Amino acid sequence: MPVAEATATLADLARFAGKAELIAGRIVPLIATGRWPNRIAARIFRSLDDFAEETGVGEAYTDNVGFAVPELRSGRRSFSPDASYFRGPFPVNRMRFLEGPPTLAVEVRSEDDYGAAAEQALRDKRRDYFEAGTAVVWDVDPLRECIWVYRKDAPERPQQLAAGDLGDAEPTLPGWRLRVEELFR
Repeated sequence: MPVAEATATLADLARFAGKAELIAGRIVPLIATGRWPNRIAARIFRSLDDFAEETGVGEAYTDNVGFAVPELRSGRRSFSPDASYFRGPFPVNRMRFLEGPPTLAVEVRSEDDYGAAAEQALRDKRRDYFEAGTAVVWDVDPLRECIWVYRKDAPERPQQLAAGDLGDAEPTLPGWRLRVEELFR
């Protein structure tokens, strides 16, 4: 006689380690973020999306889009940044993951993205981005209200941006600019 699979409950979800959703009785793991980091990522996305619409080149994405990449040295096969830009080429099937790394990857720190272990995880992920071919990575720090801009040609020499500065993704997104203080208002 077949054994029925137990249906997960809200109590099961509350005990799940990490962000998840309960869907059709199943716990589906997701990557979590808080209100403020998500708002910052949304502002970056809107600016990138406006740029894509104006130039007709590439597309901007919100959190949770999948970028499939060939297996990296770390074993990673995909990325899902908080905001991103992709110049293409785009898959024929618009419902699928994008094939290749984001051109610009934006990681907005969440509440648990601080401390020695978190710093190492962020360094490891940046290394993976650059190995995969990403040109620029933004590390956005909501608590310090600054952005660290890492470029593939100088991955160990980030540029720090704060209020009064203009953020960019040169040379890969020529002309795109974003006032840093607009992110943290």
